[in-house]
Amino acid sequence: PPIAASPAGIDADWMTQALRASGAITDSKVTTVTAKPVGNGLVGDSFRFQLAYDTAEPGAPASVVGKFPAEDPSSRASGAAHQLYRKEVSFYRELAHTVKINTPKAHFADINLETQDFTLIFEDLGPSRPGDQLTGCSVEDAETAMLEAAALHGPRWGDPALQTIDWMNTGQAMAPHIVAALPMVLAAYHERYDGQLEPEFMALVDRLPDVMSGYYEGRAIPLTVQHGDYRLDNILFDVQGGKARQGTLDWQTVSCGPGLTDVSYFLSAGLPYETRRAHERDLVRRYHAELLTYGVKDYGWDACWEDYRRLAVHGVFMGVFSAIAVERTERGDALFLAMTRGGCAQALDHDTFGFWG
Repeated sequence: PPIAASPAGIDADWMTQALRASGAITDSKVTTVTAKPVGNGLVGDSFRFQLAYDTAEPGAPASVVGKFPAEDPSSRASGAAHQLYRKEVSFYRELAHTVKINTPKAHFADINLETQDFTLIFEDLGPSRPGDQLTGCSVEDAETAMLEAAALHGPRWGDPALQTIDWMNTGQAMAPHIVAALPMVLAAYHERYDGQLEPEFMALVDRLPDVMSGYYEGRAIPLTVQHGDYRLDNILFDVQGGKARQGTLDWQTVSCGPGLTDVSYFLSAGLPYETRRAHERDLVRRYHAELLTYGVKDYGWDACWEDYRRLAVHGVFMGVFSAIAVERTERGDALFLAMTRGGCAQALDHDTFGFWG
């Protein structure tokens, strides 16, 4: 079927074509489609579609989830400018089957690169327990996230083919523009959050322009498939009623990069400060041990721990840059403050900015 830029473009005939093309159904026909918003996406809008059929067919999904460009113009412009829509569609079309992390099967994934209209239709991972960035998670859930991170990173660890995929390697080309935009971003961030973010954290935020140039330069760190926004709002636990331990969503920031970025970023804001401090070394060790089960070699514990500390800069950057790049909401303000606080606390604990001069 053609690309639908919003749920309004999805009717019973459209869904029948998509599900037949994916092999989800063969003989039955969708008769009704009902859409309701779902999730907390910032750059894309997601909906759950309840489906009814003309005949009962074993395995026919009772519901699917669809994702579309953000209706908000600023969020959509940000998604298009940073190629976020292209990345997510391409991940499901080209890459998802090559890694072991649990992510929903895509029944339909297509994009118009000129207009940035896209449609993604996934299997529904419900019932599940959604992660929530504002409430955090237990140490047990954090361990699950570490195991799933290893399942993402391990299978393609150090794979040189990743560096030949153009849509996975946009960071280097974008880096000078991001660095050049940082003074403006910081000015807007100050205007919004002065008096709310703790002074010691804001002082660290102000150092971002001094470190980001070096951060984007080539480093002798093994590269793999990096999620880039690996945090609780993009994770479901105990998916499909406990069929799998976790499902990971929102692949708009997937890239070829250091895997420890995802690990550091998740723990920076997924756990309260004191809980992270008490358990982070054990959690990173659990990740490292699981990584080795995928055949990763020549990457010892000391290198892993140093990369964890060094790459904590990502949490600070994401909290600041994302706050200015998307539609402003009350939850968004709380979310980005929490992300920045968690990233800054982690970076200060590990003298992260000291690695970058």
